[in-house]
Amino acid sequence: MLLWPLLLLLLLLLLPTLALLRQRWSQDAKLSWLAGLQHRVAWGALGWAATWQQRKLEQSTLHMYQSQQRALRWCLQGAQRPHCPLRGSTDISTFRNHLPLTKASETQEEESGEQLPSPTSHQDLGEAPLQATLLGLVALNKAYPEVLAQGGAACLTLTSPWPGSLPWPGKALGRVSTPGTKDPRVLLLEALRSPGLRALEAGTAVELLDVFLGLEADGEELAGAIAAGNPGAPLPERAAELREALEQGPRGLALRLWPKLQVVVTLDAGGQAEAVAALRALWCQGLAFFSPAYAASGGVLGLNLQPEQPHGLYLLPPGPLFIELLPVKEGTQEEAASTLLLAEAQQGKEYELVLTDRASLTRCRLGDVVQMVGAHNQCPVVRFICRLSQTLSVRGEDVGEDLFSEALGRAVGQWPGAKLLDHGCVESSILDSAVGSAPHYEVFVELRGLRNLSEENRDKLDHCLQEASPRYKSLRFWGSVGPARVHLVGQGAFRALRSALAACPSSPFPPAMPRVLRHRHLAQCLQQRVVS
Repeated sequence: MLLWPLLLLLLLLLLPTLALLRQRWSQDAKLSWLAGLQHRVAWGALGWAATWQQRKLEQSTLHMYQSQQRALRWCLQGAQRPHCPLRGSTDISTFRNHLPLTKASETQEEESGEQLPSPTSHQDLGEAPLQATLLGLVALNKAYPEVLAQGGAACLTLTSPWPGSLPWPGKALGRVSTPGTKDPRVLLLEALRSPGLRALEAGTAVELLDVFLGLEADGEELAGAIAAGNPGAPLPERAAELREALEQGPRGLALRLWPKLQVVVTLDAGGQAEAVAALRALWCQGLAFFSPAYAASGGVLGLNLQPEQPHGLYLLPPGPLFIELLPVKEGTQEEAASTLLLAEAQQGKEYELVLTDRASLTRCRLGDVVQMVGAHNQCPVVRFICRLSQTLSVRGEDVGEDLFSEALGRAVGQWPGAKLLDHGCVESSILDSAVGSAPHYEVFVELRGLRNLSEENRDKLDHCLQEASPRYKSLRFWGSVGPARVHLVGQGAFRALRSALAACPSSPFPPAMPRVLRHRHLAQCLQQRVVS
Protein backbone atom coordinates (compact mmCIF):
# COMPACT_ATOMS: atom_id res chain seq x y z
CA MET A 1 0.00 0.00 0.00
CA LEU A 2 3.04 2.27 0.22
CA LEU A 3 3.20 2.30 -3.56
CA TRP A 4 0.60 5.00 -4.11
CA PRO A 5 2.04 7.54 -1.59
CA LEU A 6 5.43 7.03 -3.25
CA LEU A 7 3.99 7.77 -6.68
CA LEU A 8 2.14 10.84 -5.35
CA LEU A 9 5.36 12.19 -3.85
CA LEU A 10 7.19 11.71 -7.16
CA LEU A 11 4.41 13.54 -8.99
CA LEU A 12 4.54 16.53 -6.60
CA LEU A 13 8.30 16.79 -7.04
CA LEU A 14 7.94 16.81 -10.81
CA LEU A 15 5.18 19.43 -11.07
CA PRO A 16 7.53 22.48 -11.35
CA THR A 17 9.54 20.77 -14.09
CA LEU A 18 6.38 19.87 -15.98
CA ALA A 19 5.16 23.46 -15.81
CA LEU A 20 8.45 24.74 -17.25
CA LEU A 21 8.34 22.19 -20.06
CA ARG A 22 4.83 23.25 -20.90
CA GLN A 23 6.08 26.73 -21.72
CA ARG A 24 9.29 25.94 -23.62
CA TRP A 25 9.00 22.63 -25.48
CA SER A 26 7.12 21.66 -28.57
CA GLN A 27 4.15 19.32 -28.23
CA ASP A 28 6.02 16.30 -29.67
CA ALA A 29 9.03 16.88 -27.43
CA LYS A 30 6.78 17.16 -24.38
CA LEU A 31 4.98 13.93 -25.18
CA SER A 32 8.23 12.07 -25.79
CA TRP A 33 9.77 13.35 -22.56
CA LEU A 34 6.65 12.57 -20.56
CA ALA A 35 6.48 9.04 -21.96
CA GLY A 36 10.10 8.44 -21.00
CA LEU A 37 9.47 9.87 -17.55
CA GLN A 38 6.43 7.68 -17.08
CA HIS A 39 8.46 4.65 -18.09
CA ARG A 40 11.23 5.43 -15.58
CA VAL A 41 8.80 6.11 -12.73
CA ALA A 42 6.85 2.95 -13.57
CA TRP A 43 9.99 0.83 -13.45
CA GLY A 44 10.96 2.43 -10.16
CA ALA A 45 7.56 1.57 -8.68
CA LEU A 46 7.63 -1.97 -10.08
CA GLY A 47 11.16 -2.53 -8.83
CA TRP A 48 10.15 -1.43 -5.33
CA ALA A 49 7.08 -3.67 -5.35
CA ALA A 50 9.08 -6.63 -6.73
CA THR A 51 11.73 -6.23 -4.01
CA TRP A 52 8.99 -6.37 -1.39
CA GLN A 53 7.52 -9.51 -3.01
CA GLN A 54 10.97 -11.12 -3.22
CA ARG A 55 11.53 -10.56 0.50
CA LYS A 56 8.16 -12.12 1.28
CA LEU A 57 9.00 -15.10 -0.93
CA GLU A 58 12.39 -15.59 0.73
CA GLN A 59 10.84 -15.55 4.21
CA SER A 60 8.06 -17.95 3.27
CA THR A 61 10.42 -20.44 1.58
CA LEU A 62 12.79 -20.43 4.55
CA HIS A 63 9.99 -21.54 6.88
CA MET A 64 7.90 -23.83 4.70
CA TYR A 65 5.84 -25.63 7.35
CA GLN A 66 4.70 -22.39 8.99
CA SER A 67 4.01 -20.83 5.57
CA GLN A 68 1.82 -23.76 4.51
CA GLN A 69 -0.03 -23.64 7.82
CA ARG A 70 -0.81 -19.97 7.13
CA ALA A 71 -1.98 -20.93 3.62
CA LEU A 72 -4.24 -23.61 5.11
CA ARG A 73 -5.65 -21.15 7.65
CA TRP A 74 -6.37 -18.64 4.85
CA CYS A 75 -8.08 -21.41 2.90
CA LEU A 76 -10.26 -22.52 5.82
CA GLN A 77 -11.28 -18.96 6.65
CA GLY A 78 -12.71 -18.55 3.14
CA ALA A 79 -14.75 -21.76 3.25
CA GLN A 80 -18.40 -21.23 2.38
CA ARG A 81 -19.64 -24.43 4.01
CA PRO A 82 -22.27 -23.49 6.64
CA HIS A 83 -20.91 -25.80 9.36
CA CYS A 84 -17.26 -26.31 8.62
CA PRO A 85 -15.69 -28.45 11.42
CA LEU A 86 -12.21 -27.37 10.39
CA ARG A 87 -12.67 -23.60 10.48
CA GLY A 88 -10.64 -23.12 13.64
CA SER A 89 -8.04 -25.85 13.03
CA THR A 90 -4.84 -25.96 11.03
CA ASP A 91 -3.85 -29.51 11.94
CA ILE A 92 -2.78 -31.17 8.67
CA SER A 93 -3.81 -34.70 9.71
CA THR A 94 -7.28 -33.55 10.77
CA PHE A 95 -7.63 -31.63 7.52
CA ARG A 96 -6.73 -34.69 5.42
CA ASN A 97 -9.00 -37.01 7.40
CA HIS A 98 -12.05 -34.76 7.01
CA LEU A 99 -11.53 -33.93 3.32
CA PRO A 100 -10.88 -36.84 0.95
CA LEU A 101 -9.22 -36.28 -2.40
CA THR A 102 -11.46 -35.64 -5.41
CA LYS A 103 -10.84 -35.15 -9.12
CA ALA A 104 -12.81 -33.54 -11.94
CA SER A 105 -14.91 -35.93 -14.04
CA GLU A 106 -14.77 -35.43 -17.77
CA THR A 107 -17.67 -37.89 -18.12
CA GLN A 108 -19.85 -35.68 -15.98
CA GLU A 109 -18.92 -32.68 -18.11
CA GLU A 110 -19.83 -34.47 -21.33
CA GLU A 111 -23.14 -35.83 -20.00
CA SER A 112 -24.31 -32.63 -18.37
CA GLY A 113 -22.99 -30.24 -21.00
CA GLU A 114 -22.22 -27.83 -18.17
CA GLN A 115 -18.97 -26.28 -17.19
CA LEU A 116 -17.42 -27.69 -14.06
CA PRO A 117 -15.61 -24.98 -12.09
CA SER A 118 -11.87 -25.36 -11.97
CA PRO A 119 -10.34 -25.47 -8.49
CA THR A 120 -9.22 -21.87 -8.83
CA SER A 121 -12.13 -20.40 -10.78
CA HIS A 122 -14.17 -19.10 -7.88
CA GLN A 123 -11.61 -18.45 -5.20
CA ASP A 124 -9.48 -15.48 -4.32
CA LEU A 125 -6.03 -16.28 -5.64
CA GLY A 126 -4.48 -13.73 -3.33
CA GLU A 127 -1.19 -12.24 -4.50
CA ALA A 128 -0.05 -15.23 -6.56
CA PRO A 129 -0.73 -13.72 -10.04
CA LEU A 130 0.68 -10.32 -9.04
CA GLN A 131 3.72 -11.92 -7.43
CA ALA A 132 4.41 -14.01 -10.54
CA THR A 133 4.11 -10.94 -12.78
CA LEU A 134 6.31 -8.63 -10.69
CA LEU A 135 9.07 -11.16 -10.09
CA GLY A 136 8.87 -12.37 -13.69
CA LEU A 137 9.24 -8.85 -15.12
CA VAL A 138 12.25 -8.11 -12.93
CA ALA A 139 13.88 -11.48 -13.70
CA LEU A 140 13.35 -10.95 -17.43
CA ASN A 141 14.75 -7.42 -17.28
CA LYS A 142 17.81 -8.71 -15.43
CA ALA A 143 18.47 -11.47 -17.98
CA TYR A 144 17.74 -9.26 -21.03
CA PRO A 145 18.26 -5.64 -19.90
CA GLU A 146 16.96 -3.93 -23.04
CA VAL A 147 13.85 -5.95 -23.88
CA LEU A 148 11.51 -4.00 -21.61
CA ALA A 149 12.74 -0.56 -22.65
CA GLN A 150 10.08 1.86 -23.83
CA GLY A 151 8.48 0.48 -27.01
CA GLY A 152 10.59 -2.68 -26.87
CA ALA A 153 7.84 -5.29 -26.38
CA ALA A 154 4.57 -6.14 -28.08
CA CYS A 155 1.85 -8.65 -27.26
CA LEU A 156 0.47 -10.43 -30.34
CA THR A 157 -2.58 -12.03 -28.71
CA LEU A 158 -5.61 -10.84 -26.77
CA THR A 159 -4.45 -12.89 -23.78
CA SER A 160 -1.29 -11.94 -21.90
CA PRO A 161 1.51 -14.19 -20.66
CA TRP A 162 1.65 -12.16 -17.45
CA PRO A 163 -0.76 -13.70 -14.88
CA GLY A 164 -1.51 -10.50 -12.95
CA SER A 165 -2.72 -7.19 -14.32
CA LEU A 166 -0.80 -4.05 -13.38
CA PRO A 167 -2.99 -0.92 -13.48
CA TRP A 168 -1.03 2.28 -14.03
CA PRO A 169 2.55 0.93 -13.93
CA GLY A 170 1.76 -1.70 -16.55
CA LYS A 171 0.33 0.85 -18.99
CA ALA A 172 3.30 3.14 -18.48
CA LEU A 173 5.86 0.53 -19.54
CA GLY A 174 5.35 1.62 -23.13
CA ARG A 175 4.39 -1.60 -24.88
CA VAL A 176 3.62 -1.42 -28.58
CA SER A 177 -0.15 -2.05 -28.61
CA THR A 178 -3.48 -0.31 -28.94
CA PRO A 179 -5.05 -0.08 -25.44
CA GLY A 180 -8.32 -1.97 -25.09
CA THR A 181 -8.32 -3.49 -28.58
CA LYS A 182 -10.41 -6.63 -29.11
CA ASP A 183 -9.04 -7.35 -32.58
CA PRO A 184 -5.91 -9.59 -32.71
CA ARG A 185 -5.23 -8.37 -36.26
CA VAL A 186 -4.70 -4.85 -34.90
CA LEU A 187 -2.16 -6.17 -32.37
CA LEU A 188 -0.22 -7.92 -35.13
CA LEU A 189 -0.25 -4.84 -37.36
CA GLU A 190 1.05 -2.64 -34.54
CA ALA A 191 3.90 -5.07 -33.94
CA LEU A 192 4.72 -5.33 -37.65
CA ARG A 193 4.94 -1.54 -37.87
CA SER A 194 7.64 -1.57 -35.13
CA PRO A 195 10.92 -3.05 -36.44
CA GLY A 196 12.80 -2.25 -33.22
CA LEU A 197 11.01 -4.79 -30.99
CA ARG A 198 13.17 -6.79 -28.60
CA ALA A 199 10.49 -9.03 -27.05
CA LEU A 200 7.38 -10.75 -28.42
CA GLU A 201 4.62 -11.70 -26.01
CA ALA A 202 1.69 -14.09 -26.45
CA GLY A 203 -0.77 -15.73 -24.09
CA THR A 204 0.57 -19.23 -24.87
CA ALA A 205 2.91 -20.85 -27.37
CA VAL A 206 0.03 -22.46 -29.32
CA GLU A 207 -1.59 -19.02 -29.69
CA LEU A 208 1.70 -17.59 -30.98
CA LEU A 209 1.98 -20.50 -33.42
CA ASP A 210 -1.46 -19.55 -34.75
CA VAL A 211 -0.29 -15.94 -35.13
CA PHE A 212 2.68 -16.94 -37.31
CA LEU A 213 0.56 -19.34 -39.38
CA GLY A 214 -1.96 -16.52 -39.88
CA LEU A 215 0.85 -14.13 -40.79
CA GLU A 216 1.99 -16.47 -43.55
CA ALA A 217 -1.57 -16.96 -44.83
CA ASP A 218 -2.53 -13.26 -44.77
CA GLY A 219 0.89 -11.70 -45.37
CA GLU A 220 -0.02 -9.81 -48.56
CA GLU A 221 -3.15 -8.36 -46.98
CA LEU A 222 -1.20 -7.25 -43.89
CA ALA A 223 1.54 -5.70 -46.04
CA GLY A 224 -1.11 -3.80 -47.99
CA ALA A 225 -2.63 -2.44 -44.76
CA ILE A 226 0.78 -1.23 -43.55
CA ALA A 227 1.54 0.42 -46.88
CA ALA A 228 -1.85 2.16 -46.86
CA GLY A 229 -1.48 3.36 -43.27
CA ASN A 230 -4.21 1.24 -41.70
CA PRO A 231 -3.70 1.82 -38.82
CA GLY A 232 -1.33 4.78 -38.49
CA ALA A 233 0.72 6.57 -41.10
CA PRO A 234 1.54 4.83 -44.43
CA LEU A 235 4.79 2.83 -44.25
CA PRO A 236 5.49 1.53 -47.78
CA GLU A 237 9.12 0.65 -46.97
CA ARG A 238 8.08 -1.45 -43.98
CA ALA A 239 5.47 -3.20 -46.13
CA ALA A 240 8.18 -4.08 -48.65
CA GLU A 241 10.35 -5.48 -45.81
CA LEU A 242 7.43 -7.67 -44.69
CA ARG A 243 6.90 -9.05 -48.20
CA GLU A 244 10.62 -9.78 -48.61
CA ALA A 245 10.81 -11.51 -45.21
CA LEU A 246 7.83 -13.73 -46.00
CA GLU A 247 9.23 -14.73 -49.39
CA GLN A 248 12.25 -16.32 -47.67
CA GLY A 249 10.06 -18.86 -45.82
CA PRO A 250 9.27 -19.50 -42.16
CA ARG A 251 12.73 -20.34 -40.85
CA GLY A 252 14.08 -17.32 -38.94
CA LEU A 253 11.11 -15.12 -39.94
CA ALA A 254 10.85 -13.37 -36.55
CA LEU A 255 14.45 -12.13 -36.64
CA ARG A 256 14.09 -10.95 -40.22
CA LEU A 257 11.05 -8.89 -39.23
CA TRP A 258 12.53 -7.66 -35.92
CA PRO A 259 16.37 -7.80 -36.11
CA LYS A 260 16.80 -6.71 -32.46
CA LEU A 261 14.50 -9.41 -31.09
CA GLN A 262 15.91 -11.37 -28.12
CA VAL A 263 13.19 -13.27 -26.31
CA VAL A 264 9.67 -14.68 -26.69
CA VAL A 265 7.44 -14.56 -23.59
CA THR A 266 4.54 -17.04 -23.29
CA LEU A 267 2.67 -18.60 -20.37
CA ASP A 268 3.49 -22.26 -19.74
CA ALA A 269 0.50 -24.58 -19.40
CA GLY A 270 -0.37 -28.10 -20.49
CA GLY A 271 0.05 -29.06 -24.15
CA GLN A 272 2.49 -26.30 -25.14
CA ALA A 273 5.74 -28.25 -25.69
CA GLU A 274 5.12 -29.08 -29.35
CA ALA A 275 4.28 -25.48 -30.23
CA VAL A 276 7.44 -24.24 -28.49
CA ALA A 277 9.54 -26.82 -30.39
CA ALA A 278 7.98 -25.83 -33.73
CA LEU A 279 8.49 -22.12 -33.06
CA ARG A 280 12.10 -22.67 -32.00
CA ALA A 281 12.83 -24.71 -35.13
CA LEU A 282 11.12 -22.41 -37.62
CA TRP A 283 9.68 -18.92 -37.09
CA CYS A 284 11.50 -18.04 -33.84
CA GLN A 285 14.78 -19.77 -34.59
CA GLY A 286 17.65 -18.30 -32.57
CA LEU A 287 15.44 -16.72 -29.89
CA ALA A 288 15.17 -17.47 -26.18
CA PHE A 289 11.80 -18.45 -24.66
CA PHE A 290 10.60 -17.42 -21.21
CA SER A 291 7.46 -18.30 -19.25
CA PRO A 292 6.90 -16.19 -16.11
CA ALA A 293 4.70 -18.83 -14.45
CA TYR A 294 3.25 -22.29 -14.64
CA ALA A 295 -0.56 -22.29 -14.90
CA ALA A 296 -2.91 -25.19 -14.19
CA SER A 297 -6.72 -25.14 -14.00
CA GLY A 298 -6.70 -21.36 -14.41
CA GLY A 299 -4.41 -20.69 -11.45
CA VAL A 300 -0.76 -19.73 -10.99
CA LEU A 301 0.96 -22.64 -9.27
CA GLY A 302 4.63 -22.05 -10.07
CA LEU A 303 7.01 -19.10 -10.42
CA ASN A 304 9.86 -18.97 -12.95
CA LEU A 305 12.75 -16.94 -11.58
CA GLN A 306 15.34 -18.24 -14.07
CA PRO A 307 14.71 -16.82 -17.59
CA GLU A 308 18.11 -18.08 -18.77
CA GLN A 309 17.00 -21.73 -18.41
CA PRO A 310 16.10 -23.22 -21.84
CA HIS A 311 13.26 -25.27 -20.31
CA GLY A 312 10.92 -23.90 -17.67
CA LEU A 313 11.77 -24.68 -14.04
CA TYR A 314 9.19 -23.51 -11.53
CA LEU A 315 9.25 -22.75 -7.84
CA LEU A 316 6.13 -24.05 -6.05
CA PRO A 317 5.43 -21.27 -3.50
CA PRO A 318 4.03 -22.19 -0.06
CA GLY A 319 1.15 -19.71 -0.31
CA PRO A 320 -1.36 -18.18 -0.60
CA LEU A 321 -2.76 -21.32 -2.31
CA PHE A 322 -2.60 -24.53 -0.28
CA ILE A 323 -0.78 -27.06 -2.49
CA GLU A 324 -0.09 -30.70 -1.65
CA LEU A 325 1.89 -33.33 -3.52
CA LEU A 326 0.52 -36.80 -4.30
CA PRO A 327 3.35 -39.27 -5.09
CA VAL A 328 2.99 -40.91 -8.49
CA LYS A 329 3.77 -44.62 -8.46
CA GLU A 330 6.08 -45.58 -11.30
CA GLY A 331 4.29 -47.36 -14.13
CA THR A 332 0.80 -46.92 -12.67
CA GLN A 333 -1.82 -44.27 -11.97
CA GLU A 334 -2.76 -45.80 -8.60
CA GLU A 335 -3.30 -43.30 -5.86
CA ALA A 336 -0.63 -43.13 -3.17
CA ALA A 337 -1.53 -43.59 0.48
CA SER A 338 -1.26 -39.92 1.42
CA THR A 339 -0.23 -36.51 0.18
CA LEU A 340 2.92 -34.65 1.18
CA LEU A 341 3.60 -31.05 2.05
CA LEU A 342 5.93 -29.10 -0.23
CA ALA A 343 8.91 -29.34 2.13
CA GLU A 344 8.60 -33.17 2.10
CA ALA A 345 9.24 -33.50 -1.66
CA GLN A 346 12.26 -35.59 -2.68
CA GLN A 347 14.72 -34.89 -5.47
CA GLY A 348 13.91 -36.75 -8.70
CA LYS A 349 10.47 -37.97 -7.56
CA GLU A 350 7.28 -37.28 -9.50
CA TYR A 351 4.12 -35.87 -7.90
CA GLU A 352 0.59 -34.99 -8.90
CA LEU A 353 -0.44 -31.52 -7.75
CA VAL A 354 -3.36 -31.28 -5.30
CA LEU A 355 -5.03 -27.93 -4.72
CA THR A 356 -7.64 -27.04 -2.09
CA ASP A 357 -10.51 -24.93 -3.39
CA ARG A 358 -11.06 -22.16 -0.88
CA ALA A 359 -14.76 -21.66 -1.61
CA SER A 360 -16.01 -25.26 -1.56
CA LEU A 361 -13.21 -26.60 0.65
CA THR A 362 -12.47 -29.43 -1.78
CA ARG A 363 -9.08 -31.10 -2.13
CA CYS A 364 -8.84 -31.50 -5.89
CA ARG A 365 -6.32 -33.62 -7.79
CA LEU A 366 -5.37 -31.42 -10.72
CA GLY A 367 -3.89 -34.23 -12.83
CA ASP A 368 -0.72 -32.21 -13.49
CA VAL A 369 2.41 -34.26 -12.78
CA VAL A 370 5.70 -32.53 -11.91
CA GLN A 371 9.18 -33.75 -11.04
CA MET A 372 11.31 -32.16 -8.33
CA VAL A 373 14.62 -31.08 -9.90
CA GLY A 374 15.96 -28.72 -7.24
CA ALA A 375 15.14 -26.51 -4.29
CA HIS A 376 15.02 -22.85 -3.32
CA ASN A 377 15.59 -22.70 0.43
CA GLN A 378 13.08 -25.35 1.62
CA CYS A 379 10.81 -24.95 -1.42
CA PRO A 380 10.76 -27.48 -4.32
CA VAL A 381 11.70 -26.42 -7.84
CA VAL A 382 9.93 -28.60 -10.41
CA ARG A 383 9.56 -29.25 -14.10
CA PHE A 384 6.31 -30.20 -15.77
CA ILE A 385 6.01 -33.84 -16.90
CA CYS A 386 2.48 -34.55 -18.13
CA ARG A 387 -1.26 -34.34 -17.46
CA LEU A 388 -2.97 -37.53 -16.30
CA SER A 389 -6.16 -36.35 -17.97
CA GLN A 390 -4.43 -36.74 -21.34
CA THR A 391 -3.80 -40.47 -20.94
CA LEU A 392 -4.90 -42.79 -23.75
CA SER A 393 -6.48 -46.08 -22.70
CA VAL A 394 -8.74 -48.30 -24.83
CA ARG A 395 -7.86 -51.58 -23.04
CA GLY A 396 -6.35 -50.37 -19.76
CA GLU A 397 -2.90 -49.80 -21.28
CA ASP A 398 -2.60 -46.21 -19.93
CA VAL A 399 -0.32 -44.53 -22.48
CA GLY A 400 0.57 -41.22 -20.83
CA GLU A 401 0.88 -37.83 -22.50
CA ASP A 402 4.67 -37.74 -22.12
CA LEU A 403 5.12 -41.30 -23.44
CA PHE A 404 2.89 -40.70 -26.46
CA SER A 405 4.56 -37.37 -27.31
CA GLU A 406 7.99 -39.00 -27.14
CA ALA A 407 6.88 -41.85 -29.42
CA LEU A 408 5.27 -39.44 -31.89
CA GLY A 409 8.41 -37.32 -31.94
CA ARG A 410 10.55 -40.35 -32.78
CA ALA A 411 8.14 -41.39 -35.53
CA VAL A 412 8.04 -37.92 -37.12
CA GLY A 413 11.84 -37.87 -36.99
CA GLN A 414 11.74 -40.82 -39.42
CA TRP A 415 9.47 -39.01 -41.89
CA PRO A 416 11.83 -37.28 -44.37
CA GLY A 417 11.57 -33.47 -44.27
CA ALA A 418 8.66 -33.42 -41.80
CA LYS A 419 8.32 -30.99 -38.90
CA LEU A 420 5.51 -31.56 -36.41
CA LEU A 421 3.40 -28.47 -35.71
CA ASP A 422 0.45 -29.95 -33.82
CA HIS A 423 -1.27 -33.19 -32.93
CA GLY A 424 -4.47 -34.46 -31.35
CA CYS A 425 -5.57 -37.97 -30.34
CA VAL A 426 -8.98 -39.61 -30.13
CA GLU A 427 -9.88 -43.02 -28.72
CA SER A 428 -11.75 -44.90 -31.45
CA SER A 429 -14.96 -45.20 -29.40
CA ILE A 430 -15.45 -41.41 -29.59
CA LEU A 431 -15.75 -41.55 -33.39
CA ASP A 432 -17.27 -45.05 -33.56
CA SER A 433 -14.35 -46.01 -35.80
CA ALA A 434 -13.69 -49.36 -34.07
CA VAL A 435 -16.84 -51.02 -35.49
CA GLY A 436 -15.72 -54.35 -36.90
CA SER A 437 -12.15 -53.90 -35.63
CA ALA A 438 -10.18 -53.74 -32.39
CA PRO A 439 -10.23 -50.45 -30.43
CA HIS A 440 -7.38 -48.15 -31.37
CA TYR A 441 -6.11 -44.56 -31.43
CA GLU A 442 -7.02 -42.03 -34.12
CA VAL A 443 -4.11 -39.61 -34.40
CA PHE A 444 -4.36 -36.29 -36.27
CA VAL A 445 -1.15 -34.42 -37.13
CA GLU A 446 -0.36 -31.11 -38.80
CA LEU A 447 3.05 -31.06 -40.46
CA ARG A 448 5.37 -28.70 -42.29
CA GLY A 449 7.55 -30.13 -45.08
CA LEU A 450 5.47 -33.22 -45.90
CA ARG A 451 2.23 -33.16 -47.91
CA ASN A 452 1.37 -36.86 -47.95
CA LEU A 453 1.82 -39.80 -45.58
CA SER A 454 2.73 -43.19 -46.96
CA GLU A 455 1.51 -46.34 -45.23
CA GLU A 456 5.10 -47.06 -44.23
CA ASN A 457 5.31 -43.71 -42.46
CA ARG A 458 1.95 -44.20 -40.75
CA ASP A 459 3.07 -47.59 -39.40
CA LYS A 460 6.15 -46.08 -37.76
CA LEU A 461 4.09 -44.43 -35.01
CA ASP A 462 2.62 -47.78 -33.97
CA HIS A 463 6.09 -49.33 -33.92
CA CYS A 464 7.40 -46.45 -31.75
CA LEU A 465 4.47 -46.84 -29.35
CA GLN A 466 5.20 -50.55 -28.98
CA GLU A 467 8.86 -49.77 -28.23
CA ALA A 468 7.85 -47.19 -25.62
CA SER A 469 5.12 -49.20 -23.85
CA PRO A 470 5.47 -52.94 -23.11
CA ARG A 471 1.79 -53.06 -22.10
CA TYR A 472 0.70 -51.56 -25.44
CA LYS A 473 3.02 -53.96 -27.28
CA SER A 474 1.48 -56.96 -25.51
CA LEU A 475 -2.06 -55.85 -26.34
CA ARG A 476 -1.06 -55.30 -29.96
CA PHE A 477 0.52 -58.77 -30.11
CA TRP A 478 -2.69 -60.45 -28.94
CA GLY A 479 -4.88 -58.28 -31.18
CA SER A 480 -6.73 -56.69 -28.25
CA VAL A 481 -5.73 -53.24 -29.55
CA GLY A 482 -5.57 -52.28 -33.20
CA PRO A 483 -2.76 -50.25 -34.82
CA ALA A 484 -2.82 -46.48 -34.35
CA ARG A 485 -4.30 -44.76 -37.40
CA VAL A 486 -2.50 -41.57 -38.43
CA HIS A 487 -4.24 -38.80 -40.40
CA LEU A 488 -2.63 -35.69 -41.90
CA VAL A 489 -4.81 -32.58 -41.56
CA GLY A 490 -4.61 -29.43 -43.65
CA GLN A 491 -3.12 -26.13 -42.60
CA GLY A 492 -5.38 -24.28 -40.19
CA ALA A 493 -7.09 -27.41 -38.83
CA PHE A 494 -5.80 -26.88 -35.31
CA ARG A 495 -6.52 -23.15 -35.47
CA ALA A 496 -10.14 -24.15 -36.14
CA LEU A 497 -9.99 -26.63 -33.26
CA ARG A 498 -8.76 -23.94 -30.88
CA SER A 499 -11.56 -21.63 -31.96
CA ALA A 500 -14.02 -24.43 -31.15
CA LEU A 501 -12.29 -25.04 -27.81
CA ALA A 502 -12.42 -21.36 -26.86
CA ALA A 503 -16.17 -21.39 -27.51
CA CYS A 504 -16.70 -24.49 -25.36
CA PRO A 505 -17.59 -23.56 -21.74
CA SER A 506 -15.95 -26.67 -20.25
CA SER A 507 -12.70 -26.29 -22.20
CA PRO A 508 -9.44 -25.53 -20.37
CA PHE A 509 -8.11 -23.59 -23.39
CA PRO A 510 -6.64 -21.13 -23.00
CA PRO A 511 -4.19 -21.68 -21.41
CA ALA A 512 -4.06 -25.50 -21.44
CA MET A 513 -4.23 -27.25 -24.84
CA PRO A 514 -5.87 -30.70 -24.76
CA ARG A 515 -4.08 -33.39 -26.77
CA VAL A 516 -6.65 -36.15 -26.16
CA LEU A 517 -10.10 -35.10 -27.34
CA ARG A 518 -12.99 -36.56 -25.36
CA HIS A 519 -15.84 -34.77 -27.16
CA ARG A 520 -17.16 -36.00 -30.48
CA HIS A 521 -17.74 -32.55 -32.01
CA LEU A 522 -14.12 -31.55 -31.29
CA ALA A 523 -12.79 -34.77 -32.80
CA GLN A 524 -14.95 -34.22 -35.89
CA CYS A 525 -13.46 -30.72 -36.20
CA LEU A 526 -10.16 -32.43 -37.11
CA GLN A 527 -11.68 -35.39 -38.92
CA GLN A 528 -13.39 -33.06 -41.40
CA ARG A 529 -10.03 -31.48 -42.31
CA VAL A 530 -8.06 -34.65 -43.10
CA VAL A 531 -6.10 -34.36 -46.37
CA SER A 532 -4.15 -37.63 -46.26
